[in-house]
Amino acid sequence: MEIIYITVPVTLLFIACGVAIFFWANKGGQFDDLDSPAHRILFDDDDAKPKQAEPKDKAKDSDS
Repeated sequence: MEIIYITVPVTLLFIACGVAIFFWANKGGQFDDLDSPAHRILFDDDDAKPKQAEPKDKAKDSDS
């Protein structure tokens, strides 16, 4: 019977830690978008060519 005096506070401490970790993850945006990463893997983006950066000298001339 005396073990209950130890297990109940320890259990409440574990529950409090779990709730605190959940709210910390929720505040950090962990659960904001759950669908996009699962759908993103289905689409190929290999066809898209990366944009080439303009030379710095050319970019300065266009501003003048």
